[in-house]
Amino acid sequence: MLNKTVAAVKSVKLTRTIVSSALAFGTIITFSNVPAQAFQIFFGEDLNNSRSVPLASFPNASDAESDFLSNLVGVGTEDFEGFATGTSGPLDLTFPDSDITATLSGGGGRIRSVPVGSTNGFGRYGTSGTNFWQVSAGGSNNFQVDFDTAVGAFGFYGIDISDFGGQLAIELSNGTIETFAVPNTVGSFGSTDGSVFFFGIVAEDHSEKFMSVDFLTTTGQGDVFAFDDFTVGDIKKTPEPASVLGLLALSALGTTFLKRKQKEKM
Repeated sequence: MLNKTVAAVKSVKLTRTIVSSALAFGTIITFSNVPAQAFQIFFGEDLNNSRSVPLASFPNASDAESDFLSNLVGVGTEDFEGFATGTSGPLDLTFPDSDITATLSGGGGRIRSVPVGSTNGFGRYGTSGTNFWQVSAGGSNNFQVDFDTAVGAFGFYGIDISDFGGQLAIELSNGTIETFAVPNTVGSFGSTDGSVFFFGIVAEDHSEKFMSVDFLTTTGQGDVFAFDDFTVGDIKKTPEPASVLGLLALSALGTTFLKRKQKEKM
């Protein structure tokens, strides 16, 4: 049974520890029913409506990625460029500039490739380079990424997702299970062909690190999903409360010392 489920999303003002990026038209979102001690969620979406012309840029998604990365150290990205077209899982994922490796398995997906500046004719393309991971929507096509060590953050780009009503949720395993609905626009009959979003999750402390990510899909009306640029990282260390108090104490002592020296000079 899921310990925590975040299933609903509402447009509200940004509050407390949950950080999110702008959607199209500058909407700020955050997840409802999230406890104060929770994962940080980063999301940005750029809508398209073309099967044949990719977005030349995706500023909302890119801004969300930048905000996500600003919280991390030891970042690495798997862009799928090292795999031959048509390769199916399991895939051994590497994240250059990071010591982390992972295995992608399940789902019946394959590596696909299209030239930069074009699509596969159905709105799917990579967000960097030519390659991307493609999988049909539906429960039998759920897939997972299992890491060799616990990670503090995971993010990815989704392309052409939900243009035919399919939806996506991300499930983290860290001893318990956390499930997050991805709040992208749900289209129908190709109305959001070729749209791009970035979705990232960052643990707030080391106890929330996770060992696997499951991609949960619904069938929609024959939806097919594309993914690119899987990114991992570790959370930045913050001073312990005792350390912060120590710094404040030192600062107070320094101020007192300066005041005494000034009085002695008078």
